Amino acid sequence: MEDLIVSVAQRTLIAGTPLLIGTIGEVICERSGILNLGVEGVMAIGAVAAFVVTFYTQNLWLGLMAAILAGMVISIIHAFASVSLQSNQVVSGLALTMLGLGISSLAGKPYVGKSLAEKMDTVAIPFLSDIPIVGKILFMQSPFFYMAIGLALAAWFVLEYTELGIKIRSAGENPKATEAQGVNVSLIRYGCILVGGGFSGMAGANLSISYSKLWIEGMTAGRGWIVIALTIFALWNPMRALVGAFLFGGIFVLQYLLQPLGISPNFLAMLPSIATLLVLLLIGLKDSRQLSAPAMLGEPYKRGEREGTITFRITEVVDPQC
Repeated sequence: MEDLIVSVAQRTLIAGTPLLIGTIGEVICERSGILNLGVEGVMAIGAVAAFVVTFYTQNLWLGLMAAILAGMVISIIHAFASVSLQSNQVVSGLALTMLGLGISSLAGKPYVGKSLAEKMDTVAIPFLSDIPIVGKILFMQSPFFYMAIGLALAAWFVLEYTELGIKIRSAGENPKATEAQGVNVSLIRYGCILVGGGFSGMAGANLSISYSKLWIEGMTAGRGWIVIALTIFALWNPMRALVGAFLFGGIFVLQYLLQPLGISPNFLAMLPSIATLLVLLLIGLKDSRQLSAPAMLGEPYKRGEREGTITFRITEVVDPQC
């Protein structure tokens, strides 16, 4: 029984790790006021970049760096469209998803069915991994898990307790007032989009060089959309994302646990999507004022634009007797 508990818990954390990494990046991006629906495409780009570089160099860390860089590079498209051109962020994000999935499919086609020589395996932390049950669950994990926890803590601290975090949050709440204080809102938003893209690329690398070492087309399997739902579920807080990510990780593991019961594989494959829809439905039933969403989320901002322009119409009244 103990082995079963440990196995399920370990698999839950493994499945939730890429979701957590992607959610942290999306939280940072959205707190600056930019809605990015391109997470799925950027994760796919990161996954194929990590796999291809690792396949030829046999260096897992170079693959990870390539994934982060690829995620940031392709995110420039969304940054330019949403910040510089003030275009519709929903349309731009969806276009990024389609572009990323298309490039990933094309670039990864020659590698379908091919396998890496090794994948980023578990690392046991000395002494702590010897703790009964808990040690095996928490301290015998992939480096991606440890990095995800560290990044969640770092993102929470930066957003809540640093000057940079205040600038990011104010850019999402009131960009006009932020600019009046001498802060370059466009630069802040560009930076947050690129950081979010790097995190999404890293999440994709987690799938292709740690979660699995075999390249499969469509490896992201809708995880980018789950990340967007998790961002709302976590109320744009990196620490709350920890709970949500591993909760959804448990749903992924549940698919495998229910297979021996004879339940339809098609239904089991739908479980993460069903859970995502339920989360969004429950969130939609809440009062929007309780969600604490950034006030200017998804709203384009033109630098130098004033709060409003009042136009006065002056009508000259002429006395007909004059």
